Amino acid sequence: MRRRRTTGLVVAFTALGAFTLGTLVAPATPTAASATEIRALWVLRTSLASPQKIDTLVRTARTYGFNTLIVQVRGRGDAYFAGGLEPRAEELRDQPASFDPLATLLPAAHGAGLRVHAWVNVNLVSSAVSLPASPAHLVYAHPEWLMVPRALAAEMADVDTASPAYAGRLARWTRGQLTEVEGLYASPVHPDAAAHVTAVVSDLVARYALDGVHLDYVRFPDDRFDYSRYARAAFRAEVADTRPAGERQALDARALTDPLAWADALPEEWSRFRRARLSSLVMRLRTAVKSRRPDALVSAAVTPDAQEAFGRRLQDWRTWLDSGLLDAVCPMAYTPEVDVFAAQIAAARGFAGTRKVWAGIGAYRLSATQTIERILTARRQGADGFVLFSYDALADPPRSRETYLSQVSRAAFADAAGSR
Repeated sequence: MRRRRTTGLVVAFTALGAFTLGTLVAPATPTAASATEIRALWVLRTSLASPQKIDTLVRTARTYGFNTLIVQVRGRGDAYFAGGLEPRAEELRDQPASFDPLATLLPAAHGAGLRVHAWVNVNLVSSAVSLPASPAHLVYAHPEWLMVPRALAAEMADVDTASPAYAGRLARWTRGQLTEVEGLYASPVHPDAAAHVTAVVSDLVARYALDGVHLDYVRFPDDRFDYSRYARAAFRAEVADTRPAGERQALDARALTDPLAWADALPEEWSRFRRARLSSLVMRLRTAVKSRRPDALVSAAVTPDAQEAFGRRLQDWRTWLDSGLLDAVCPMAYTPEVDVFAAQIAAARGFAGTRKVWAGIGAYRLSATQTIERILTARRQGADGFVLFSYDALADPPRSRETYLSQVSRAAFADAAGSR
């Protein structure tokens, strides 16, 4: 695979707000699968928890015509592989220490003709309901890396980050917001947090023969984050010299009693600052992958509406594509409306140019017939493949894995047998 240059991206990311997001519709294409189509399953970490589950996963994927497994090896700041920089996953506690899920999966999958991409949750690092057991987890070792919501900024301003009360307060607040905030997030604004996840990915690709790295939760929970002490100070340091002396002095005076003074006074700059730091992290992660494994694909699961991603999630995936930071983008188009799904995939196809688009399909909430319809629709919109969420939902009762996946395979994969 030809490597794309990323020179000059840091400079470009200082002006990310200049992009105007619109809707593009890709021309329709035939519904038959191409020989290079990605037919993938998102595989949650629970399906890597034993050798038996891994055997079943590989056998099922191969039997029903999938060619790619996107396996969650960093779920919540933990490791489903051996010898990593983070604690071994609690789900593996009943397995012998010698059991390495990723090392077990790779030869079995490759032997069956399946590609394996490591699915890494980038910023989401912990559940708020059940905090990690290991004292080495970054929630305890580095609570200063955690994002803080706007609602807690004033309250947390004077709390010692080393105190258990710091992470505890974040967890309690998040437990009241679970419909909107999935858990505790590490901040891409904090340089040590960014360096840490980059080191995790670098170590992963150095030691395992992966076909790709798939970035998920590479976003802010929403634009109410990160109002942490560090992020606010870093923003002030970056923009203060651009403001007239009088304005700077007035904002510093306000900040003595209002920790939100600088962010509230300069909302566009504040959004651009956070968005740029996230984009910089994506650049670092791509560099880490390509420097160790040049042929591995770098992909990302993204909010399907580019405008919402840019504004609410501070996730500028259009620029990531334009700048060559991603080889493939995977819009999580889980909408129940097939027309909305078609529009989201068509728009992503239009934005992506020569980069790949893999349609993210929320199969967990769809019948087999509806999933087949989504696959055919994605092909008509020019998608280069699709990913079903998730293998685990389709494999567990009350669903019948054999019935559901066999229907999908017979109806949607018949023209693609040669690409296995």
